Amino acid sequence: MTQIAKYPAHVFWSDDDKGYMAIAPDLPGCSAFATTQPDALAELQDAISAWIEAARAAGNPVPAPSAPSHDPHHSGKVLVRMPRGLHAKLADAAGREGVSLNQLIVYLLASATGTTAPVSPKKHRRSLAAAK
Repeated sequence: MTQIAKYPAHVFWSDDDKGYMAIAPDLPGCSAFATTQPDALAELQDAISAWIEAARAAGNPVPAPSAPSHDPHHSGKVLVRMPRGLHAKLADAAGREGVSLNQLIVYLLASATGTTAPVSPKKHRRSLAAAK
């Protein structure tokens, strides 16, 4: 992985610009714009490279990529109340897939937020179909 790819990125929709803005919080003023999130992130990689090149050419320091912060208030545990019928459907779907109920729920939540989870997408699609 290149040093450029290690810089954290934040992507968000801009109503004013009618597109996605991507910023590199570690590099002041480093940003990119595109009509899609993936394109904004790709453009940001070019912007990071240009930002670093310009800083070095000017003799300015280049900050190292920051590490993700870990909020001590988020333990990774949450209690969720749900209707019994939904609980049963999810438990049945998890059983058919051979994964724990917790693992299935983590995957479903991660999928909804665009992050990765410990269950394969193939298993996820079958579980969703069964839970309906």
